[in-house]
Amino acid sequence: MKTIKGPAIFLAQFICADEPFNNLKSICNWAKELGYKGVQLPTLDNRFIDLKKAAESKTYADELNGLVKECGLEITELSTHLQGQLVAVNPAYDQLFDGFAPEVYRNNPKARQEWAVQQLQYAAKASRNLGLNASVTFSGALIWQMVYPWPQRPAGIVDDAFSELAKRWEPILNVYDECGIDLCYEIHPGEDLHDGITYEMFLEKVNNHPRACLLYDPSHFVLQCLDYLEYIDIYHERIKMFHVKDAEFNPTGRQGVYGGYQSWINRAGRFRSLGDGQVDFKSIFSKLAQYDFSGWAVLEWECALKNSEDGAREGAEFIKNHIIKVTDKAFDDFASSGGNEAFNKKILGI
Repeated sequence: MKTIKGPAIFLAQFICADEPFNNLKSICNWAKELGYKGVQLPTLDNRFIDLKKAAESKTYADELNGLVKECGLEITELSTHLQGQLVAVNPAYDQLFDGFAPEVYRNNPKARQEWAVQQLQYAAKASRNLGLNASVTFSGALIWQMVYPWPQRPAGIVDDAFSELAKRWEPILNVYDECGIDLCYEIHPGEDLHDGITYEMFLEKVNNHPRACLLYDPSHFVLQCLDYLEYIDIYHERIKMFHVKDAEFNPTGRQGVYGGYQSWINRAGRFRSLGDGQVDFKSIFSKLAQYDFSGWAVLEWECALKNSEDGAREGAEFIKNHIIKVTDKAFDDFASSGGNEAFNKKILGI
């Protein structure tokens, strides 16, 4: 068995214009002081990583690794959530998602998608140069607006959508394979890959591509009322990344899964800081240890109530206390009777 690495922290929700959150060195020093051992990097802010340069220059990648290591940390993985979203966008969402791309690509869906695909390819090569083995992204969505079948979905449209999604992603997955990197889809509402069944539909379309892997985040499954523990049993061979994020679901007589268009703080389902929600992390860490998950336990802070810095500080200790240092021997070894093949045959009478 293997011991999960961590704690680590995803930096996306903390980056801003203020110290120590406005450059890589100072935010790494802040994370180290809180007890973190790794940082997961978003890839759209040049203050933290020049993605194109990291893809094309091993020297720059080594310098980036060196800076983080000087702070006593490691880079755990790269994130291309926002770029991945733009690989597949239904026209209904064009204007909303334009903000994820540089201004020059806005109001031009074709150019925006080409930019996103290039970004994903850069992330694969940058991950290789950084010595990483996994990266996280979103699948994007061509059919999310039809998640509830009213009006009735036209016959064949779901299959057509997933065929197109696979057509866009398979060449990207091939680049990741060439670079030796697992591309982990965060299964997430708003994406065409939002639960186990949709992931399986996609996996079939990409011919069970070995690099089409998963980031496990139980918070999204709490909000969907999905069994997040059985999910590990089913998909553990594909789970290569782990976001440690809490959530709660408290339905009432007025609202449930869909939330009634309410703000996050007023929804029945909402994200919480670690330890403040309903996720059974003891069972999750146990299952991941059982299945030899060897990646990082990465805090993703999202909470409508608690201050982000408090959430980060408490989260480091929470993850540290939940990581199971796996045993290297059986608990009943003290009672072993020894033996060999001849001894065993004698006992069996053969």
